[in-house]
Amino acid sequence: MSRTPPPTSTPDFLRTLHRKRAVSDDGTRISYEVLGEGERVLLLANGLGGRLYAWEPLLEGLWRDYRLITWDYRGLFDSDTPTSRRRLSLVDHVHDACAILQAERCQRATFVGWSMGVQVALDLAATHPELCAGLVLMNGTYGHTLATGFQPLVSVPGVPKLLHFLIESIHGHPAVADRVAQLARLGELPTTAMFALTAGRRGIALRPALRRYMDDVLGPSFDNYLRLFQELDAHSVYHLLPEIQSPALVVSGLLDALTPARQSWEIHWRLRDSKHLALLRASHFSLLEHPELVVPAVRTFLETRARW
Repeated sequence: MSRTPPPTSTPDFLRTLHRKRAVSDDGTRISYEVLGEGERVLLLANGLGGRLYAWEPLLEGLWRDYRLITWDYRGLFDSDTPTSRRRLSLVDHVHDACAILQAERCQRATFVGWSMGVQVALDLAATHPELCAGLVLMNGTYGHTLATGFQPLVSVPGVPKLLHFLIESIHGHPAVADRVAQLARLGELPTTAMFALTAGRRGIALRPALRRYMDDVLGPSFDNYLRLFQELDAHSVYHLLPEIQSPALVVSGLLDALTPARQSWEIHWRLRDSKHLALLRASHFSLLEHPELVVPAVRTFLETRARW
């Protein structure tokens, strides 16, 4: 375990940051981070490609009262890539989360998921209800991601198979992957323009986070990142939602094209004990765009509805 001494200009919550490693059930080493001064635990399940900076408004609002834990998914960033690509499945990420909670001697936590993390959090809650004090589900879906991704209004037949074909065409061809990564970077400008619509004046301040997100996604882990998209599409907990007993707060953005808001409504309707914060002027990055709405809602949920 190492304590990271941040520079004096960093946010106060980073002064409590520790970076650690846990070993999952198949021997894969998982890199994770812990910060905060509270006793109650929030397990933050990242989006695909997101890291600690994607949670900054939540960290700033809650670090004094909670212990917050997040991790790099296997195959990404500082976590190891398993020996078999088949071990990049959603079930394996659930095992990794359990290994981290065990390493931290945490018997119960609220699972907070964003994007991909919603699928991880829901599967974890369904598989290990004894560990789950509550669920906060931001801008995500219950599964079959490629069937609805980038299709905000209706699902178009044939799109998932086409996307699988494109991903498989990139795998094993570094030159093609580099070219795709270069083209993907062209999306930074329209996304920044979208932030001006969804976040107003705050939109300009989000540009560094967006650039870091793209650097992470399109970096050395890009091939595993694409495979994880396929694993997200292969996974679904739709049939398990009515069985989940934990209270939940679902957050959606009407302008979310990656995980359309209609899926958050489905999650909300199928869960037994759920509240829904539906943001009309928000995209896939609701927390960053509207922390003044999301963070107080999360705090209220943690204080009044989570079953610690």
